[in-house]
This record gives sequence, structure tokens and C-alpha cells, in this order.
Amino acid sequence: MAPDKWAQWLLTRRDGNSASLRARNARDVAAFRDRVLEGADLAADDVVLDVGCGTGLIGFGALDRLGPDGHVIFSDVSLDVLDECRRTAGDDRRCSFVVASADDLAEIADASVDVVTTRSVLIYSDRKAAAFAEFFRVLRPGGRISLFEPINSFAMRLRPDDLFGVGTAPVHDLVAKVRDVYRGTTEETMRPMMDFDERDIVDWAVTAGFEAVELDYRAQVDVPADPIEDWETLKRVAPNPLVPTYGEATAAALTDDERERLDTYMTALAAAGTPTRRTMATAFLRARRPHSNNAV
Repeated sequence: MAPDKWAQWLLTRRDGNSASLRARNARDVAAFRDRVLEGADLAADDVVLDVGCGTGLIGFGALDRLGPDGHVIFSDVSLDVLDECRRTAGDDRRCSFVVASADDLAEIADASVDVVTTRSVLIYSDRKAAAFAEFFRVLRPGGRISLFEPINSFAMRLRPDDLFGVGTAPVHDLVAKVRDVYRGTTEETMRPMMDFDERDIVDWAVTAGFEAVELDYRAQVDVPADPIEDWETLKRVAPNPLVPTYGEATAAALTDDERERLDTYMTALAAAGTPTRRTMATAFLRARRPHSNNAV
């Protein structure tokens, strides 16, 4: 049986099944992992709940920082990605695995973990406030949350048609048509990824009852970034687990002649090593459940 959409994306579709692009992505997400773990302020014997663990980037990073009495609970909606984590964990008894969504952690007991971590999880949830309430519930008094989220609404507002970071290129008309595939056919799917910003994250944490809430926000507009390494590889990439690959979107949006024009331009751009331009915003949040049981 083929892996579910979450596992397919994590294992092949987010990097076009390209070793070089996988290595580039690993470099980028490692930086996010390290910031999340720094914000978690781990102690050697902590119990860590990694919500939306994927293939275990944060969870296994936490294990490296925990002692023999520490423990990581890997939690995800996908049984297939949890199976990947099980294979990676091997016989490490400091690991356990739970199928659960961020907004329904019923399998996790009240006040049973020291740290909750997430990375790019809330963007897939329609019930983000409920997720924060669940994070608060499962944490012990004094427990911490540390999370990372991309603020996708930022780029959508400033550069809504700049799909590949090529700006106002001669193929801008074609890129806009491809972008319309994502905007038009996946509107309901994309809404949770776009319907919040960094202020909402703070509000949800405060409303859930967290204290010592800190958020680090970074915005970039048209910042030079890595060039497109290979256009044919990029066409096999899907920007998230719920949408078509760029190649699938291109096939749906363009005529044969238009696809040839786009392919010619993007292939030449990749061959020249022309830097792309990045417009994005990110947020890291850390907070603490109060030691007092009287907190809201």
C-alpha cells in the first residue's frame, strides 16, 4: 500500500526525490529545529511531546539533548510517518508513538509532559486555538511550549504571484497562471495556511493560559536566495502535502507552447545559477504553563 499524502510529501514530494535538494532542505530545516529546541530549554529528564512530528526532525533532535531518563512522545496524524519514526528509533526505549492531531491530544494525559514542540503544524489546522488549549492541558505546571510557524499570509500579501522567486521575469504571465492553480483549486485547503499571522499566535497562547510568552518574528522581502538548481527536479516538488507538484500545476495551467516557453526560460535560469528572491515571514514562540494550578 502506498504511503499516505503526508508521508509521500515528507519522503519524496517536498524535494522531488532529489538527494541534492533534500540536502539543501535539510540544512534549512535544521536551523528551525535548533531554534525550537533552544526555546524548549530542555532538561536531561524531560518528557517531550513533539506534535506533528513528521519523520522526527524535532523529536530525534530532542533525544540527542536528553539523558537516559528523558523521553520523547512522537505524535502525528499519519500512521505512516510514525512508522518511519519507529524504524529510525529502533530499540531506543526513550521513544513512544501516538496517532493524534494537534487539536485533539486525548491519548495524552493531563499534566503529563514537560515540553511541547511543534514545527509547521498549525498551518494545517482549522482549530488553532483548540490546539493551544490542548498544549496547555497536557503540560505539567511550569512546562514549556516551543514552536515554529511560517506566516504565509505575509508573502501572499506582498508577492501573491511570485511562485518561484523570479519576480517580474519575461515569463511572469505564465507563472501567474500556474499560481492560479494553487489559488483557485485549493482555496479551502490553503485557507488554514493563510488565515493567521504572528499576532494571532500570541493571542492563542495568552488565551490558553500561558505566561512568559515570547515571539521572535522575522520578515524578508526580495532577499537573494539559492538559485534554482534544476528545473526538472523542481517540477517534481509540491510546496506542501495537500497540493499538486509544480509540474502538475504547470500541466494543468498552460498550453503545450506555454509550457515549452516556461521550461526554456527556467532551464536557462537554472543553468546560469541566477539567484532567486525570497519573500517570507517566520515566527518562533516559546511560553510556559504557570506553576500555579489556579491559572485560567
